[in-house]
Amino acid sequence: MAEIDARLREDVHLLGELLGDTIRAQHGEAFLDKIERIRKGAKTARRGSAAGAEQLASTLNGLAEDELLPVARAFNQFLNLANIAEQYHRVRRLAPGEPEPFEARVLPELLERLLADGHDAEALARQLGRLDIELVLTAHPTEVARRTLIQKYDAIAAQLAAQDHADLSPRERQQGRERLRRLIAEAWHTEEIRRSRPTPVDEAKWGFAVIEHSLWQAVPAFLRGVDAALRAVTGLRLPLQAAPVRFASWMGGDRDGNPNVTSKVTREVLLLARWMAADLYLRDVDELAAGLSMQQASEELRLQVGVHPEPYRSVLKLLRERLRATRAWAQAALEADIPPGPEVLHDNRELLGPLELCYQSLHACGMGVIADGALLDCLRRAATFGLFLVRLDIRQDAARHAAALDEITDYLGLGRYAEWDEDTRVAFLMRELDNRRPLLPSQYRPSADTAEVLATCRVVAAAPAASLGSYVISMAGAPSDVLAVQLLLKEAGLQRPMRVAPLFETLDDLDNAGPAIDRLLGLPGYRARLHGPQEVMIGYSDSAKDAGTTAAAWAQYRAQEALVDICRRHDVELLLFHGRGGTVGRGGGPAHAAILSQPPGSVAGRFRTTEQGEMIRFKFGLPDIAEQNLNLYLAAVLEATLLPPPVPRPEWRDLMDRLAADGLDAYRSVVREHPQFVAYFRQATPEQELARLPLGSRPAKRGQGGVESLRAIPWIFAWTQTRLMLPAWLGWESALGNALQRGDQALLERMRDDWPFFRTRIDMLEMVLAKADAEIAALYDQHLVEPALQPLGAHLRDLLSQACAAVLGLTGQSQLLGHSPLTLESISVRNTYLDPLHLLQVELLARSRQSGNQSGGPLEQALLVSVAGIAAGLRNTG
Repeated sequence: MAEIDARLREDVHLLGELLGDTIRAQHGEAFLDKIERIRKGAKTARRGSAAGAEQLASTLNGLAEDELLPVARAFNQFLNLANIAEQYHRVRRLAPGEPEPFEARVLPELLERLLADGHDAEALARQLGRLDIELVLTAHPTEVARRTLIQKYDAIAAQLAAQDHADLSPRERQQGRERLRRLIAEAWHTEEIRRSRPTPVDEAKWGFAVIEHSLWQAVPAFLRGVDAALRAVTGLRLPLQAAPVRFASWMGGDRDGNPNVTSKVTREVLLLARWMAADLYLRDVDELAAGLSMQQASEELRLQVGVHPEPYRSVLKLLRERLRATRAWAQAALEADIPPGPEVLHDNRELLGPLELCYQSLHACGMGVIADGALLDCLRRAATFGLFLVRLDIRQDAARHAAALDEITDYLGLGRYAEWDEDTRVAFLMRELDNRRPLLPSQYRPSADTAEVLATCRVVAAAPAASLGSYVISMAGAPSDVLAVQLLLKEAGLQRPMRVAPLFETLDDLDNAGPAIDRLLGLPGYRARLHGPQEVMIGYSDSAKDAGTTAAAWAQYRAQEALVDICRRHDVELLLFHGRGGTVGRGGGPAHAAILSQPPGSVAGRFRTTEQGEMIRFKFGLPDIAEQNLNLYLAAVLEATLLPPPVPRPEWRDLMDRLAADGLDAYRSVVREHPQFVAYFRQATPEQELARLPLGSRPAKRGQGGVESLRAIPWIFAWTQTRLMLPAWLGWESALGNALQRGDQALLERMRDDWPFFRTRIDMLEMVLAKADAEIAALYDQHLVEPALQPLGAHLRDLLSQACAAVLGLTGQSQLLGHSPLTLESISVRNTYLDPLHLLQVELLARSRQSGNQSGGPLEQALLVSVAGIAAGLRNTG
């Protein structure tokens, strides 16, 4: 087994020791000894010791009622502290002779490779400056840590960085240790679990906090690195206004199945974003005004300010006044519908113009070294975040639009829209889109649901174009779904084009995506309203829940291929929006590899993807970590654009068709067709209890029903808690097993070697299988599942074993992740702290169910803490 870096081990040991001191101070030495017995028992049990397993079980079984919560909290906090140490280790100071991490090398090495391959330096610089990558932050409820705790965790990471200096004096080192001790005590004495669900506005504020505390620093640092890499390889600079990566958000705009997101909420979030942007720029401008005290200025700047002893401060003072007016108006508009006055900033040019004027003047006067400091950072932020901080997407289910139009056509005496076929719907929508008169008379009084749809459209129409991203239609399946939104927006008074993106998310919808978009682009007049790329969103979560990851991954790939071909034939630019989650079961996985595995032509300088739940914190919560991940995105999109992967060979396609068909049959035979499956799922996992966890503002279900009614996130989250990880692998055991039995081993190996799509799928599958644990899953069955359903659990664990064997058979390894010993060791270390939480959770679930799932009290609190701890230990939970 590979050894974890000694410095990481030291940090984990230090944080654990300080946590132990904190626990001892509150609960005493005897309680801390009990925690240590549990930890050691788990460690030896993992090594196969029967005595260790017995010690672990007996200590946990002997816990008094009032010890359940503190024990759960102890292991939860240790896993969070291990995460902090591991995260900091990725960006720690390099020792002499230590190589740069991959994330820092990836872009310079790619640029050198592209230049060596014959790409022209100027064309390369132009392509880099024109990249359009948009990361869409979403509030999917997999972030279990409270915002106040996240801030304390960030402070602990910052203190680890402050300690990471060999030349600290003993006094400085001791002061740093005491600061860590205080921070860990603060975290320990803070409740992990929210008492109530966050509102959509709370979620939006959480997203803004990630920008304020991390991305605001990370973006200019990242772009400095891009500029330096480009200059070193090509001698050219990144343009001032280049913003290859921007940010959008669904927080406060995603109303699909969430009745808490209303038109009023969306308007409030748009104004809060505007307030936050103005406030952040004010801080920057105050700092610039303090520093830019010099007198020498260009003629252009002098013409603007006249005779002034401090011309730069004069320019910045005017900008500061307008930013203050913008912030004050946004604050006032939250309380009343007040139109912005002339002094309020409306266009990003009004922000960029004064900053650029100062920048060019400083360069012209030989003060470029000053210009390229804080002023350049502010310019980069203004280009990336603009006046609105993030572009807010609106998302709604296609059925809500259809219901609104059904009510409208019925009121107008035109018949029932819901009963019309697709041709009739399209003909009606096209006529009304071309008609100059309003569709609705002034006396029309819609139902509450229709009124809310129309009110949302009015908010969109009233908002500045730059404050909004796309209007995403969930469960889209036909051209009429897109036209319906365009008509409702027109009726609300929208005078400008807005991207309307159908989201294809079931297996059938993905297969139909190409024909639907082909017909849409062929409609007369549609292209005239397009004004830019045709955006299409590919749903990973629901397609995987519908068909399993084998069939879903291939359907997603084929849909993208078809869309690329269709848009090329129609001479329309395509923008694919990838609705990925944090887990393999929801399309997640390492972003760099995932982008490079997309079909050729699908990443043509543009890439849009969701960043969901706890992955936002893990990837963007600390500035240095955020910078690394932005580097990975940029390099991957540039490489996929200029060095696309190969077109899959016919024999690869044929085999992938067979794998998908076998995977689909195997998955649905369990999830949809096994008569005991739903009952087993409800008993074996904490699915019902998760619904009570106040994670996000959105309900866990879309409506009443079985597994099909569950959202993809609680579906994945529940199986992750038990370590069966079923949604991420079910179907692959049949697909790969059958292929190996048919003698397709050599072809599978060639596909893995030469086809990034297939290699990435197998790598992600192997990773999730390494985290799965049949013995842990069996414990849940033994204590929670009625005897009549237990054979199904045994069958599923047997299928898990088959999936592991198939992957090992394909990769030729004796152990999963044998090629990545450090990852394997990281999982192994975490298991020492996860195992007690799983055992504790099983006991807590049993007690909770026996007591009738009563809400509140230490029992439920301990159960929810165990959920949070397991989520922290496994990282990509939902």
